[in-house]
This record gives sequence, structure tokens and C-alpha cells, in this order.
Amino acid sequence: MVNRGDAAASRTRILSRRDMLQVGLVGTVGLTLPRLLEARTPVSAATGTSRSARSCIFIMLSGGPSQIDTLDPKPEAPIDIRGQYTPISTAVPGTYVCEMLPKLAKLADRYTLIRSMSHTVSTHVGAAHVTNSGKSDGNFRNGEPYFGSVMAKLRPSEESVPSYVWLHDMLVGTRKWGQHAGGGILGPAYAPMLIGKDFDTPADPDFRVAALDTAPGVSRDKLIERRELLRRLEGDPRGWTLTREIQSLDTFQQKAIDLVTSPSAKSAFDVTEEPAEVRDRYGMHPLGQYLLMSRRLIEAGVRLVGVCGCTGAPPGFPDPPLRQVWDTHDAYFNEFKEGGGHMYGTGLFGLGLSLPRLDQAVSALFEDLESRGLLDETLVVMVGDFGRTPKFEGKGRGRGHWPNVYTSLLAGGPIRKGFVYGASDRHGAEVGAGQPVSPENFGATIYQALGVSPHAALDPATPQIRVSPGEPVWDVFA
Repeated sequence: MVNRGDAAASRTRILSRRDMLQVGLVGTVGLTLPRLLEARTPVSAATGTSRSARSCIFIMLSGGPSQIDTLDPKPEAPIDIRGQYTPISTAVPGTYVCEMLPKLAKLADRYTLIRSMSHTVSTHVGAAHVTNSGKSDGNFRNGEPYFGSVMAKLRPSEESVPSYVWLHDMLVGTRKWGQHAGGGILGPAYAPMLIGKDFDTPADPDFRVAALDTAPGVSRDKLIERRELLRRLEGDPRGWTLTREIQSLDTFQQKAIDLVTSPSAKSAFDVTEEPAEVRDRYGMHPLGQYLLMSRRLIEAGVRLVGVCGCTGAPPGFPDPPLRQVWDTHDAYFNEFKEGGGHMYGTGLFGLGLSLPRLDQAVSALFEDLESRGLLDETLVVMVGDFGRTPKFEGKGRGRGHWPNVYTSLLAGGPIRKGFVYGASDRHGAEVGAGQPVSPENFGATIYQALGVSPHAALDPATPQIRVSPGEPVWDVFA
């Protein structure tokens, strides 16, 4: 309690969060990024590697692509297992991929394949949670934070951009954004900025990032006025000072205002600023334009960009189920028959549509990052929720869910180039040579590559909770 008779004490009044609410400065800044206003000052984490990536582009192939029909073909297996595609050689002698990935085959000396990924969760919701959290428990309600949320806390962006951005709606926990919309136990301050859903993607000429809009009735000039008011509070002639909590709140609030008012920050989200030939190289489809946007975002300082690997629907398709195009069970949407009707077709859920677009977009990303000198400081991860069954589910059907063994791709930063870790058995059914890579070890590998020790405390208040319970797969590091 302040002694009113103490002249020195009367000159200093502590401005608390409650005071801020009373004077109307919290919640009235006029932003559509409220989670930034709930943040606390992030902590640092010990790094375990001498060289690490600064940022990460995490490509989530939602639905679970077949390992056999993509990056782990089985040319010696029977036809009912090896499928319709022929393996092709790559830039790495002795390593083969599907014939539908010729560009990635030529770039195989840029990345590592982990062919012994494995877990036990066979539902999309649970497996997507496992893949994005690096924890084997498929219960998305347990609040395990995703990689981007952890990086937002431990390695926040130093620029006027969000630390964590997720591109395109993905099925995790609900039919909409689900767990991706939150920060798990870390709280909403570490949730991603969410962009795109259904047909609302940067491949649409009318696309715009609505999340960068100010609140209705609040102009850019008004935001700047409020920011200046916040900055003057510490030097207020009445002697107000800010508590540590409010100083932290002010930091994140100003960052949110900067994002909305800064032309350079907003331009990071605008792929239309790219030359037409660059956009065409990535592909004028959702995945291509999202990966181009992800490159612009990590250039601007975003720490982790998650990308739902939605390659898009066939031209003229009337509905927007774009989240899980890799869920190749059978002839989904059989009424759309033009070139489609099965998992190898060019209709929705057809590998004949998705694989060429994936090959185009990811190869363009690698080449673009490399030409700009960004690949050494950018970790690129490409993985699905699980793999697919070696045998087809029945006549006219595709492959089912299969978490027993599948393949992931890692590139950039400290990751080895032209390397294959582990193997599946001769039918792609179980882990063969090498140790299974659990979600925990996969997660620890990602954190290690990003300069965050898996053994670091997630929060100083709970030092017993570590970033990851796993151990990195050291063999994949250069």
C-alpha cells in the first residue's frame, strides 16, 4: 500500500493489467489478432547443435500419402502391392522414388528420407495430432502444443510478423481448424495466425489475407495513435510505470499493431508481388501458392510456417473438401468421372492429380530457397499423418490407413543431403532395417535442427516439462 505521506512513493504508481483494462487500452487496440495480446515474455532455450536452422516450413500431407506410391516404392513386390507406378532412379545412386516425382528425384541429393517412421494411431484426427506435436498420444484434447507453438515461445520472431503461421484449414480435432487454432497448454498467445480454407487460397485471384484487417471502424491512423499512447505511458508525467506483465503485453500489442500497419510486414503475405514466372514455377494451385507464400514468410522472419498439403481439386469441382486429398481409399466422389474414379486417377483424391502438383511445388521451393541462400537456414519437413496399407482394400478400392511404417522428408539447415535413414520391409508393411522413428524422436529431431534442445524446459514455471521426451535421430545430421 502506498503511503500517501511519502512524496517519493506518491510519484510512482504501478499500472497493473486491471488498470489497463480500466483505461481501455487492452482489448480496444482494434486488431483481429487477439492471441498476441495474451502473450508473456518468451523464455530462451539451450541449443544442442553448433549449426541450426533459423526457420521451418512444415508441409503436412493431410490424409496420409502411400509410402509405396511416393518415396518408398517396392518394385519387386507383387502387383497388388507395388501399385501402378514405376520406380525411377534419383540423383542418389541406389535410391528410387515414384515415377510421378521426377523433379524431386533430380533433387534427391538435397534431402534426407526417413523410411522407418512409425506410430500406432490410425485415425486422421489422432494421427495428425501425433505428427504435429511429436507425441504418441493421439488424444488432441490433451493440449500438447504443436511444433510452431513451441517455437513461438522459445524462438519468437524478432520482426513485425507472427512467429507461427498456418496455411490452410486442416482436419485436427474438429471439422474446421481444431487444435491448430490454439496453442495447447501454452495458451492462445502461441497459436498460429491462420490463413486460408476451402477454396479461399492464394491460387484464387480474389484471395486476400483478412486476418491483417483492422477491426471495423478502426482506421490505420487510429491504431498508430493508440500505439503511441501505449509508448508514452512509461513517461507519463503522473509517474505511472508498467508492471512486468503489462510491459510484456505492450511488447506483443505493439508487434500486432506493427503487423497491421507496416506495409513491409503485410507484403510478406502477398504472393501477387512475385513475378508471374515464379508463381507459375511453383504452380497456380493451392499447394504451389502456399509454398511460395511460406518462402516469403520465412524471409520476413516467421519462425515456423505450417502448410496443409492441399494440392487442390480438379477444375470445375463443385465442393471444397481440400484438406485431405491424400486420403486415397477408393473412388471418392465417383460422380466426378472425368479422368478420375480411383486413387491413380486425376480426380479429387487421385494421385494422378496430386503427385505432379506436389512434385512441382516442393521442387520449386527447394530450388528457390537454394538460389536465395536460404536452404542452409531453413528446415523443410514433409510428412503425412501416416502411410497406407501395402495391399489394396478390395476391388476398385485404394489403400487404407497404415501408421506401422511410412516415410518423411527432411532438408535444409543441419540435415544431411542425399541420405536415407531406415527402411521398410520388402512389402512396405513394417519397419525393416534400422530403428523405428517414433513421433517423439521425430519431434526431437525437428527441435534439434532448429537449435532448441529437446531437453530444455518448456516453461521456467514447470521445469519438469521438457520440450520433447524423445532423442534426435543423430544420423540425419550432417
